[in-house]
Amino acid sequence: MPRPNIMWLWSAITLVIVGYWIFNNEEVEPVKSDWAAVEQMVSNGDVERIMVVNREEARVMLKEGKADSLRESDLRYKHIPKTGYQFFFNIGSVDSFKADLEEVEAQSGNKVVLAFENEKPWYDSWLMGLLPWVVMFGIWFFIMRGMSRGGGAGGGIMNVGKARAQEFDQSDPNKRVTFKDVAGLEEAKVEIMEIVDFLKNASKYRELGAKIPKGALLVGPPGTGKTLLAKAVAGEANVPFLSISGSDFVEMFVGVGASRVRDLFDQAKQKAPCIVFIDEIDAIGRARGKNAGFSGNDERENTLNQLLTEMDGFQTNSGVIILAATNRADILDKALMRAGRFDRQIEVGLPELSERREIFDVHLRKLKLDKDLDRDFLAKQTPGFSGADIANVCNEAALIAARHNKDFVGKEDFLAAVDRIIGGLERKNKAITPQEKKTIAYHEAGHATVSWLLEHANPLVKVTIIPRGKALGAAWYLPEERHITTREQMMHELASLLAGRVSEEKFFGHLSTGALNDLERVTKQCYAMVAYYGMSEEVGSMSYYDSTGQSDMAFTKPYSERTAQQIDDEVRALIAKARAMAEQIIDEHRDGLIELAELLLEREVVFTEDVERIFGKRGNKVEEERPVAEA
Repeated sequence: MPRPNIMWLWSAITLVIVGYWIFNNEEVEPVKSDWAAVEQMVSNGDVERIMVVNREEARVMLKEGKADSLRESDLRYKHIPKTGYQFFFNIGSVDSFKADLEEVEAQSGNKVVLAFENEKPWYDSWLMGLLPWVVMFGIWFFIMRGMSRGGGAGGGIMNVGKARAQEFDQSDPNKRVTFKDVAGLEEAKVEIMEIVDFLKNASKYRELGAKIPKGALLVGPPGTGKTLLAKAVAGEANVPFLSISGSDFVEMFVGVGASRVRDLFDQAKQKAPCIVFIDEIDAIGRARGKNAGFSGNDERENTLNQLLTEMDGFQTNSGVIILAATNRADILDKALMRAGRFDRQIEVGLPELSERREIFDVHLRKLKLDKDLDRDFLAKQTPGFSGADIANVCNEAALIAARHNKDFVGKEDFLAAVDRIIGGLERKNKAITPQEKKTIAYHEAGHATVSWLLEHANPLVKVTIIPRGKALGAAWYLPEERHITTREQMMHELASLLAGRVSEEKFFGHLSTGALNDLERVTKQCYAMVAYYGMSEEVGSMSYYDSTGQSDMAFTKPYSERTAQQIDDEVRALIAKARAMAEQIIDEHRDGLIELAELLLEREVVFTEDVERIFGKRGNKVEEERPVAEA
């Protein structure tokens, strides 16, 4: 027999209602009439009472027995009710109706009771009664719906503690990412591929007694490909892959984070061997006790404690490999970083020249390119760019080419895209007075002159006085890709940064606010030289830099007031020395600087060839590369 449910009851009720309307032919309802017919009834003495409702409708009630007589004598009144009112009609004016009724009563001698009543529609009371309940039910429904959405894939308030991990679908080739799609990162791929190889060929490792690392932490700047590398692991590994974000453990309910951690590892153990990827793990992995204003019973700390227990606690967690990604490894808890939880810390840094070339190859596949485009040239134009930056360059170049109705993306489009990303959008319509434009030209010419003539300064590529972004003028330099910087190189860079301010003073005799960015960079670099790099004779070979980030909440400096005064004095001395260097070069090449500034006023953009024609070739060999713009 089929199981009964609520639909049976609703079906039965529906059938009863339909049957009643079909088989009940006796329709008892008042009849609409007019004043002439009612006037005759009043004259005959048949009317007992007239009720005026809402000053617009009159309802006529007959005397006892009169309704039965009418039902039998006249077929028109066959269905009038026996009780209540039998007739109704509309009145135009209450005063006029009252006068007509009094006149009929006087002529016939029959008295009729006249009453007045204000009546609300039937649905008003229903609405007033039901509306609060509807509102309460609606609020409850949306709260329950939101809580069920936050409760995991199963939904429902009881599933709020379930982890919302997404399992990678290896059957869809369009969404699958492999190591072939990850350009560069060769060292990182070697370490991460070893984990994948262990899952595929576990026997050769076990024969030697080796154990698979329990976890690997991907660390690097934003946009370097940490998440993409994890996706490639999911595509290469022939095992279940669960992905979740660190913020997914954070919830408004107490204890939900720890519950979701337990559920995540329960799911992973059931599918072991399995890989679990936690993106942006710093959302829950921040060092405990570092949150000012929170107690030790902080919900985030409880979540972290549960994660530590699940990764390497009393119970074994065999067959589950944890991958995590963050760009803030310095703030992670030490207990999370130890061996046995994250055995490997894989550095995913900014790509080198050859790696940038490979990244360009990946992102240029879908573009319609000029046949003569040199990809090595593009890699040289983007020192310090991450993989995400290079992807943005390719997209911006395609947009620029489409904006100019080109059939393909060429070299000029990529150069314009690099300029757009580094310096911002050109603002040729910005209102600048001739005197301001001249000041900007001599300022940028000062930068270009000193940077070109100093051996260790970044070589100039292009200088412009066209406003771009927030800068009124900009110069593009070639930052040399080096891992160690000497004191002499830093002093030359300081001199080239101060050259713009010095040039303004030499030629106009006044100071302006245009050197704000230069002065800010000079000050920060000088303080780093003295307090971090130990490049000061007075302070000595000491560094007050804290690479661990453990003193973020400290309210005191790690040195005395006397040392602080020494640092300030040394910074002023360094700035004075760099300024003197810039002044000497500007005085010696005053005519060349004027020629360069006037050329800037005339053409607005000056390239390396023009600077070389004025000052001659640089002492060191300079490759054709593009740099980061300097305001």
